[in-house]
Amino acid sequence: MMNFVMAIEDRDAWSARELGHDRPDAVKYRDLARDLRARVEGGVEFDEYAQILYSTDGSIYRAKPAGVVFPTDTSDVQAAVEVATSHEVPILPRGTGSSLAGQTVGPGCVVLDVSRHMDDILEIRPDEKRVRIQPGVVQDDLDAALSEYGLKFAPDPASSNRATVGGGIGNNSTGAHSVRYGITDAYTETVTAVLSDGSLLQAREVVIDSSEWNDIVSKDDREADIYRTVRAVVEDNADEIEARYPDLKRRVSGYNLDRVVYENDAGERVMNLATLFVGSEGTLGVIVEAELSLVTVPEETALALYCFDDLVTAMEAVPVALEYDVSAVELMDDEVFRLAANSDGYAEYVEPIPEGTDAALLLEFDSELHDDFEAAIDATTERFIHDGAAFEVVEAYTDADQADIWKLRKAAIPLLMSLEGDAKPYPFIEDATVPPAELAAYVQKFEAVLDDHDTSAAYFAHAGSGTLHIRPILNLKSESGVEDMHSITDDVTDLVLEHHGSFSGEHGDGMARTEFNPKMYGETLWDAFKRVKTAFDPEWWMHPGNVVYRSGADDIGPDSDRGVGADMREHLRYGAQYQSIEPQTTLDFTDEGGFSQLVELCNGCGTCRQTGQEVMCPTYRASREEVQTTRGRANLLRSAISGDLRPDEIHSERFQEEVLDLCIGCKGCKSDCPTGVDMAKLKAEVKHQHHQARGIGLRERLFANIDTASKVGSMLAPLSNWATKLPGVRTAMQKALGIAPERELPPFRRETLRDWFESRGGSTVERTDANARVVLFPDTYTNYSYPAAGKAAVTVLEAADVHVSIPDDTAPSGRAAYSTGMLDRAKERAQSNTDRLVGQVEDGWDIVFVEPSDAVMFQDEYCNLLDGQRVEQVAGSSYGVLEYLDVLRLDESLPVDDRSLGAAGTLSYHGHCNQKGTNKDHHAVGVLRRVGYDVDPLDTTCCGMAGSFGYHDEHYALSKAIGSILFDAVDASDGDRVVAPGGSCRSQLGDREGANGIPQHPIEAVADRL
Repeated sequence: MMNFVMAIEDRDAWSARELGHDRPDAVKYRDLARDLRARVEGGVEFDEYAQILYSTDGSIYRAKPAGVVFPTDTSDVQAAVEVATSHEVPILPRGTGSSLAGQTVGPGCVVLDVSRHMDDILEIRPDEKRVRIQPGVVQDDLDAALSEYGLKFAPDPASSNRATVGGGIGNNSTGAHSVRYGITDAYTETVTAVLSDGSLLQAREVVIDSSEWNDIVSKDDREADIYRTVRAVVEDNADEIEARYPDLKRRVSGYNLDRVVYENDAGERVMNLATLFVGSEGTLGVIVEAELSLVTVPEETALALYCFDDLVTAMEAVPVALEYDVSAVELMDDEVFRLAANSDGYAEYVEPIPEGTDAALLLEFDSELHDDFEAAIDATTERFIHDGAAFEVVEAYTDADQADIWKLRKAAIPLLMSLEGDAKPYPFIEDATVPPAELAAYVQKFEAVLDDHDTSAAYFAHAGSGTLHIRPILNLKSESGVEDMHSITDDVTDLVLEHHGSFSGEHGDGMARTEFNPKMYGETLWDAFKRVKTAFDPEWWMHPGNVVYRSGADDIGPDSDRGVGADMREHLRYGAQYQSIEPQTTLDFTDEGGFSQLVELCNGCGTCRQTGQEVMCPTYRASREEVQTTRGRANLLRSAISGDLRPDEIHSERFQEEVLDLCIGCKGCKSDCPTGVDMAKLKAEVKHQHHQARGIGLRERLFANIDTASKVGSMLAPLSNWATKLPGVRTAMQKALGIAPERELPPFRRETLRDWFESRGGSTVERTDANARVVLFPDTYTNYSYPAAGKAAVTVLEAADVHVSIPDDTAPSGRAAYSTGMLDRAKERAQSNTDRLVGQVEDGWDIVFVEPSDAVMFQDEYCNLLDGQRVEQVAGSSYGVLEYLDVLRLDESLPVDDRSLGAAGTLSYHGHCNQKGTNKDHHAVGVLRRVGYDVDPLDTTCCGMAGSFGYHDEHYALSKAIGSILFDAVDASDGDRVVAPGGSCRSQLGDREGANGIPQHPIEAVADRL
């Protein structure tokens, strides 16, 4: 079996539960939790935090569950279902919780989170193009495993880097390539599901009236009743099914009554209940295993992005695009481009889009359909530009160029949710689907509906399939906004029916659209849906109220209200009753609209749960716990400021240690979170307020003032280095300060970087002859522990004719104080350094840093701590040393004999998370390559040290678990050696088993080439 979400034993993973905090179960569910723990091998969490963490998903909804179970296998799921129903509590299966219609939240449900343990790829049969999986496997991980066979799972939702395949089956997911491949129900061959009585159902093709069929229906059990009922429903309602189900590539509302009975390849009439489970949103049973059919991966693709100055004109071009053999036809509008241009993480991807583009159609061509991409694109260009209304085309043939365009497209949803203020483009009717030929007329009428409600919308998505995501901009914190949402939905569903469409073409029913399913399907089929639901789940324990709901007349038992009614206005995350506190802050949150607005920017999309290609969220990657995601922390912070948690909970030991202290301040969310939830900044502010309320611990004071301790250590070196190795010293440090005895401490150097620089008489390049003048900032680690990197920086800068100065009167950068939430101290140091350096900056000097975290402190955090032009001047003139060389192209003048790529060997490059989080990490790779190295930039997140974090006794195991992700990447790289700019990173790498000492800073590798 293969597990592509790293198992605990493989990762030596750490759990927040190891902190040992008391997690009392909610009183109402205490007996249920006890009985579940007695039967279930996996985790059972029924405390307040678990309820909050699983109360939201990627939608506009919020509903507290009873608690969460993390089943390890099918028997766990069966046990959980049996125990929950015996306590008369409903069941809700959940994967990543990235869904947009509210189908992964449910009030008072037992949530079964299958993503933590049930994530195995059980069998790959490449010759048959089949794979058998557990439901918790992430789609990108599945596709990675299939890639060696040239295969993939065809449906490709934008959330594929964190969404589970089981969730995709429950939702009937699809993506950009549905024009070419269709949706999930076409690829789900068999399903094994646990029903509400705990029994297993093996859903597969069964030939109707065959001996197998007769054997099934002859029994007096749940399975027999299901088969008999579904057949009767389909046959009795054949005409209504034909009339009511729209003829579309995408239709994911209601149950798949139109697809559950069909002719197989042998011409036999078969029923496959697996097709009925697809899109059922957990209302029929809990899927524990599935067999999927696969498609081949085209060897090559090409993209053409056609730019229009009018949205409706772009819509009119969609049917024309479909006349060609295209794999995808996607749309983005000017609002997406505007938001991307203003986003730290996506601005570079929107640069190729020409000015004046009001809408763009993205066409993909693949090598299975085309031999000559240029000829194919020339043909569509002739049609769209020369004969049509597009005014320009952006072509992309390389993998890198195409990846940039797709990244922009896939970020559309969360980018739109980053709009400032309470009014946002919310998802509630955004995936309605109409035939592509009717898109233009539909859009015009939709805009009329928006005008009637005095609002606007953003447009994007899968135009080629008729699914155009239109998100009306509303303030759901007001009663009028909530009512407008309901009224718009009512009007738009009328419009969709007029245009022969479906209320949902991608995101499902959930809490958003179940209310309107009777309008789409009519009374006869609505009753048929209820018959099907009751056959599978007689007492409506499985996620009641979604896809189908009951009226009071449908009562199934005494005093039961399960699944009665479905009002899209209920259970909103932000409703008219929502209120939050805007605290007074030390940091400046003006750009974010305030502290509360920054917290509320989290829309729950779950990007922080991804496991590759990005920086965030390193603690989640190691622990696999929802509380360790940016989303989890934001959920708990929002609960704190909105009164959902008791007022002093934010100062509790558990909140501080599990929610805040385990955020390691990597800043990955600043760039990787599409809405820009800067959790490192939020953490610093809340920790500061906690210190003000409850005081500061000895260890925090020590690390916040590490520069002073390092200065003393340097003065006493080498005695200070020997002292830490004396018997009993490390144990004493563990007991007194909580410093992990296993962790190697940084060595102290008697001759500091400042001492060395002064002893050589300062810079060898005169100011008058210099290409530039820089202040090389003597950070604590470089100055006292690893001056070799500082010396290399001086050498390289001077070789590029740069005059270097190392001041002896600067304060520490304040990074250590900021990271521990000691903002007053950090502010003092920011002010001192700004006052000291602004004069030189005004005289044309730049400030250069060897240590990335100190560089980013000047560039980013100083502007949050201080106001005014002076700090902005200092921030704007601050650079990491490799960044400085790259921006000014100073490396091109360095005396290097052979600059041919690979002449100096291959380096594995681990970038610093703070620089990745501020999009400044690429500079080092460019410089290293231009001086002759072949560089492999590692796909890594934070190293796990995070300044002082890795030295904490209680965090040592987690630090090593995060570090092991880096170690694996180094082992998999072809580099001759590894380089890393961060001092903490090099310490972590130096502690790696088999490591040959501390690796070099990349500036040392550059110096080696001189």
